[in-house]
Amino acid sequence: MIKIGISMGDPNGVGPEIILKAFNDSRLFENILPIVYGSNRVLSFYKKLIPNCSINYAKAHSIDELKTKQLNVISIWDGAFNIQPGKANKEGGDFAFKALEAATSDLASGKIDVLVTAPINKKMIQNDQFDFPGHTEYLTRLSNAEDSLMLMAYNNLRVGVATNHIPVDQVSSTLSKETIQSKLLLLYHSLKNDFGVLTPKIAVLGLNPHAGEQGMLGKEEVEIIQPAIDELKKNGLLLFGPFPADGFFGSKSFLNYDGVLAMYHDQGLIPFKTMAAGNGVNYTAGLPIVRTSPDHGTAYDIAGKNLANGDSLRNAAYLAVDVFNQRKHQKELAINPLKVASK
Repeated sequence: MIKIGISMGDPNGVGPEIILKAFNDSRLFENILPIVYGSNRVLSFYKKLIPNCSINYAKAHSIDELKTKQLNVISIWDGAFNIQPGKANKEGGDFAFKALEAATSDLASGKIDVLVTAPINKKMIQNDQFDFPGHTEYLTRLSNAEDSLMLMAYNNLRVGVATNHIPVDQVSSTLSKETIQSKLLLLYHSLKNDFGVLTPKIAVLGLNPHAGEQGMLGKEEVEIIQPAIDELKKNGLLLFGPFPADGFFGSKSFLNYDGVLAMYHDQGLIPFKTMAAGNGVNYTAGLPIVRTSPDHGTAYDIAGKNLANGDSLRNAAYLAVDVFNQRKHQKELAINPLKVASK
């Protein structure tokens, strides 16, 4: 059984609720063993707010005391915790960090197989150990990886971003040929090794309106993006673009490609979330570990109101398992291709 570690995230957000809803189906426990790093008391608080929630969960003092067919909860908080749905505060941020720290520690030691992270408040979680814009950057550092790619996935729609969580006025100065090529290579290898796409076709979006209109509306396409594409195409990668972002999504051109690289966060995530409609997954490509999360934030405005949907977190768990199995298959194929082919 694949062990899925789930960091609870901010307990005052929708994290606990979507965990309960995502696993409120006994059939999910056939092939997986989910472990929540958080608090029984927090889960019990939110369970009372969800009618007909019949999920069973048990407190596990360590990763060695897990029970099958139910949700396991490893407590990361000593003493009382003041649960305040919808309230952003430092205590909630400290709780979220302790949950993440415990989960990543077990992931690093091989006690769990994959990691699913519930939403955090990026400001409240900041401390001496977490001085990062978000999960992606934190896990990249812990993994000792040179780079990673925030990749949003929903069915066959996969959208990566060349620049992560940075202000819009810093996007242009952050973009470089090397940055774009690094992200494209991460996307290419992830599509092959994590998603099983044999020959990935990748679309690249421009930065400016109309993709710069041949330099009339901006020089980034001509001076940075196009040269990055052309150089990698010489190595055999199937890259296309740069495309104007509005027309690319509006005309449904994305259906012709296995992956898309957007230049900045909202350029890629606004159309993605519109089409995924709360079912998408945030996947961190390029790391030696497998980490996914729902495609939304803490949603304080609906926390504790039984309005949150657990589909995105459930899909995040599914994708984590799929990527884990795909990587396992790739390793087996590399060791003995004849044996794997005969199965």
